Amino acid sequence: MKRLHIHMSVEDLSRSIGFYSALFASQPTMVKSDYAKWMLEDPRVNFAISTRGREPGLDHLGIQVETGDELQEVYARLRQAGGDIIEQGQTTCCYARSEKSWIDDPAGIAWETFRTTGESTDYGDGSGENGARVAHEKPAEKPSACCAPQAAPKQSSACC
Repeated sequence: MKRLHIHMSVEDLSRSIGFYSALFASQPTMVKSDYAKWMLEDPRVNFAISTRGREPGLDHLGIQVETGDELQEVYARLRQAGGDIIEQGQTTCCYARSEKSWIDDPAGIAWETFRTTGESTDYGDGSGENGARVAHEKPAEKPSACCAPQAAPKQSSACC
C-alpha cells in the first residue's frame, strides 16, 4: 500500500511539533533534534518536518511504498510522466535507510519515490543525492535534496 509523503522545512521545530500535533490530533512517531515525523493512517501520509531546508515551507512531496514490486511500479510511472529522473538508489536520509528516485513536476516541485528499508541513527549527509531537487529554488541553485546542509538564508524583497 502506498502512502503520500510531505516534507516541510520549518524554522522552529518545537513550535511546529506543537502545531502539527494539534492539527493531526497525534504526537509524532519520531522526534530528533532537527526532525519530526508523523506516520498517519487517516489520512494515510508520512508527514515530516525538519530544520534542514533552504527556506520554510514545502521542501518536497513523495510517494512511499512498502514493497520492491510497488517501487518498480512507481518507477515505471515516473518514466511515463517524463522529465529527468534522478535514480539515487540506496541512501540514508531523514534517519532512515531507503531506496529512492526523484523527479520534478511541471511546476518544479520535487517528488521523491521511495521504499524505506530500515532506520538510521543519523540524519544522513546527502551523499548520492547529487541531482535531487528542493522546492522553491531556481534550477541553478538545486544541488541536493532533504539531506543537504542548510544554506544561508535568502534575502527577500518587498512586493506590491
